[in-house]
Amino acid sequence: MRNWTKLAILAVAALLVTQLLLRKSAPPVASGEPSPPLVLPDLAGRSVDLAALRGKVVAVNFWATWCGPCREEIPEFAEVWRAHRGRCFEILGVAEESAREDVLKMAPQIPYPVLLDERAEALELWNVQGYPRTYLVDAEGKLRQTFEGGMRGAELEEAIRPLLPASCPES
Repeated sequence: MRNWTKLAILAVAALLVTQLLLRKSAPPVASGEPSPPLVLPDLAGRSVDLAALRGKVVAVNFWATWCGPCREEIPEFAEVWRAHRGRCFEILGVAEESAREDVLKMAPQIPYPVLLDERAEALELWNVQGYPRTYLVDAEGKLRQTFEGGMRGAELEEAIRPLLPASCPES
């Protein structure tokens, strides 16, 4: 009888954990589908809306200050951002699971907009499972690619080039 009790408790616990995990996680967005909404404050407190960037290719990069691979890709992303500055490309760095003070300390290294997701709302909507994670959104607002783990600048450059609108000035 004792083994049955243990087994029943384990089964109920497994069921509860499974339900919690399934409830928290949004379904993944398929390539070619509209990107999830993204409206978050930047470091100055101004609201930034991904939808307002239609017409540009946008790399939405979810990162955390304590994440080593995230910190390593920032200088490379900064280089790509500078190469396309004022053209048809933008990077939005979405800081997750990080204290505002820690993000502010890193801000001088990051020339592109940094957004704060203090309540992890975007994290859930975008179904982010780990850091860093970068989503490429085309000029029409559709998700085109998802990259898990750290990226090199050359890899980002190669991914955005075919998505840039024909009307975009050459870099």
